[in-house]
Amino acid sequence: MTSTHVIPDWFDERLRGELLAHHSKNSHENGYFVYQLDTLKDHLLQLQQQDVIKLWFAVKANPLSKIIQTLDSAGFNFDVASAGELEQVLAQGVSPQRILNTGPAKSKVQITSFIKQGVNIFVAESLNQLFWLNEAALENNVKPQVLLRVQLQWPEGEKNPLGGNSLTPFGLSVAEWQSIQVVDFQQLDICGLHIFQWGNMLSNEKMFLLWSQMIVPLTELANNIGMRLKILDLGGGLGIDYLQQGNNLSWQKIVADLAVIKERAGVEELWLELGRFAVAECGYYVVPVVDRKVNYQQEQLVLAAGINHLLRPAITDQPFPAMLLRESEKSLHAFDIHGPLCTSMDKLGQLPLPEDTTVGDSIVFGFSGAYGFTESMPFFLCHSLAAEYVYSQGELTEVRSAQPATWYLK
Repeated sequence: MTSTHVIPDWFDERLRGELLAHHSKNSHENGYFVYQLDTLKDHLLQLQQQDVIKLWFAVKANPLSKIIQTLDSAGFNFDVASAGELEQVLAQGVSPQRILNTGPAKSKVQITSFIKQGVNIFVAESLNQLFWLNEAALENNVKPQVLLRVQLQWPEGEKNPLGGNSLTPFGLSVAEWQSIQVVDFQQLDICGLHIFQWGNMLSNEKMFLLWSQMIVPLTELANNIGMRLKILDLGGGLGIDYLQQGNNLSWQKIVADLAVIKERAGVEELWLELGRFAVAECGYYVVPVVDRKVNYQQEQLVLAAGINHLLRPAITDQPFPAMLLRESEKSLHAFDIHGPLCTSMDKLGQLPLPEDTTVGDSIVFGFSGAYGFTESMPFFLCHSLAAEYVYSQGELTEVRSAQPATWYLK
């Protein structure tokens, strides 16, 4: 492969010296995450410079305290899908009135707990959840806003990480929801529909086509069950070009397209729940090389950590882009990159790195601000947990230190 000395667009060169110095002083760390908060703030400001969409942050993408605080300061609201996520968001001082409860596994106990803690906006994903919401609201003398999650099917049978056309537990079909009438749930303000089943979309044109196809079945459903459709929640699914193939979404085009969707659907509010599109680009995962070898003419690098810290590349076949932390003048070469776990799943991709990459070097993976450590499998083989740092105004600050297996083993 040809030589290149161009710093990739996803890496902030100001961090290189800081990370090299950090590596020399913290050689015990098997891998760690760094989040560039100044970059995140600038990105969030750009996303908020519009009046078409109400933006929520899908906490599942990155629940770190400093990330939540930064999004809070930028005016984002929060989509939580578990009691743990709710606790973490509330701990950062976020008002429960700015929290939306999603997720397919809401029990009546959880719903009641959320209501008691002040959460007032829910997505119902089943008939049971709708009945439980009505009962809990009556018991606690509140009237929460409720959106019904709808699962549609399209003629094309494309697969997708979030489900696409596959049958999933997310929401119900139009036919199932048509068995209810809004007037029968007097304790609820059933005012919207939620639909989201396509993840990491990389085409503005395809997203607009899918959004457009949703309008007729959703508006017809609202009419059939006696709902005044005020809110349409399109979830997230806005993609990141992990493979670096030039498939970057245009935010300006997204906003323009959604203005059209909003008008056609006749709704007062249009919501998006952003995850990776909000935070992926601010994050890096840094990990040392512990071995290099050749198998059947293929160069392999074995890292100190792999899917125990960064699982997503293995389950989506979308490698996160990588670079050598130190500078090198050598030509790029394709390496198979593996972690330390005793499973062939532990592979982070085949990626170009300088030919002189060797034991003791550190590799930096980009776009690691979303679906990083908390989506990983950290306990297999009893390796250490990854540390997390934030970088802001030229300073690297530890948020959580690396922890050995003895920290969680009993």
